[in-house]
Amino acid sequence: MNARLIARILGFVLLIAGVAGFLRWIAPAAPLDAPVVTLDTAYRVLFGIFPVNVANDLFELFLGIWGVLASLRFKSAVGYCRILTWVYLLVVLLGVIPITNTLFGVAPIYGWDIALNLVVMLVAAFGGYGRASIEVEAQAPAA
Repeated sequence: MNARLIARILGFVLLIAGVAGFLRWIAPAAPLDAPVVTLDTAYRVLFGIFPVNVANDLFELFLGIWGVLASLRFKSAVGYCRILTWVYLLVVLLGVIPITNTLFGVAPIYGWDIALNLVVMLVAAFGGYGRASIEVEAQAPAA
């Protein structure tokens, strides 16, 4: 597995998650006791466990498109994975702090969303800094 494949997988997963957040039958409305989010447009709970809203979904769509495009070249894929690692590390850290777990009312990043974001961060770290970030040149077969 190399950085191109990881960027492509993360890109498609983020694209699917971004689209799924807008589908009412996959993401029912957030419960009344959910933390207050000022930007409550499409404030839903994806699969009943991951809080999302329009800002979260658009962000994931952007990162998904970027990931798919970055996967076309190895260096771009490594760069994408590295940036994604740091972005999601910041999101995870903000998600565990109660006063910032809604990004100041813009996007919900609390609950199980923290664990999901941590998994994305770890996979991206492997693609950007791990063994997957080392480009292996194809060798000609021995005659």
